[in-house]
Amino acid sequence: MINWRAKERIVQVILLLFAFSSILFLTGIIIVLFKEGLPIFQKIGLLEFIFGKEWYPTYYPPEFGIFPLLVASLMVTVGAMIVAIPIGIAAAVFIAYILPEKLKNIIKPVVELLGAIPSVIYGLFGLKILAPFLQEFFGLPIGLTALTASIMLGIMALPTIVSLAEDAISAVPKTYRDASLALGGTKWETISRVILPTATSGIITAIILGIGRVIGDTMTVLMVAGGAAIIPKSFLVPVRPMTASIAAEMGETPVGSDHYFALFGIAIILFLITLLFNVIADLAQERFKKKVTGR
Repeated sequence: MINWRAKERIVQVILLLFAFSSILFLTGIIIVLFKEGLPIFQKIGLLEFIFGKEWYPTYYPPEFGIFPLLVASLMVTVGAMIVAIPIGIAAAVFIAYILPEKLKNIIKPVVELLGAIPSVIYGLFGLKILAPFLQEFFGLPIGLTALTASIMLGIMALPTIVSLAEDAISAVPKTYRDASLALGGTKWETISRVILPTATSGIITAIILGIGRVIGDTMTVLMVAGGAAIIPKSFLVPVRPMTASIAAEMGETPVGSDHYFALFGIAIILFLITLLFNVIADLAQERFKKKVTGR
């Protein structure tokens, strides 16, 4: 009969295999990504690829400048954060310190449930409801614009920001709040001058992860951004972010062509941007832990 030490050892080996399999899959993805994307950098150069202002991969001769796509991705991401950050942090504070405990136990799971809705559903909502409204409100020829994509992506980022920011705010020791109130601080002064500054690193982590959620989205921007590969001059024009280009063009691109390699090149740039955001989020999270625990 297997004793408990042997059982524990078996469980450890199984968990170790799962951990190594995750690393193996990630390594495989990175290898394939760079193997298929590097040829375009060798052909036209990294700087020309990133800062080229024309994306016409099917023209002759083709143009593979992703600057319009990069600007579009950054624009809709910034717009989404303008929508999501104030609403998300305000909602997190409201859930953490103002809602009664019974309502908190209901509202927070509902907010987190919004994060499980497929992005295509958000896209359909934006396509059917938001785009026609913005088209009529601003008198635009088409409602599929960077603003439409920004609003929808901001709504999509809210569950991530609200949930993680609320966790960070709730993790602030109760003694901080009690000390502030005991010294005569109002509830708002306690929140704005004690709780939020202490939870800053955790809130920044929530925001960065929200940015990662936004910049990596495909279906929503494909459906509501408009799909125009031009350098946008305002939020009221159609745009084509990097993820939308990959999703829209990969299925019709011949394998092994320059266009094929260029799409993988876009994926490499997107991967590096997302990796940067995740590294920053990890550093901010470690700083928050040290700030709260003192270790």
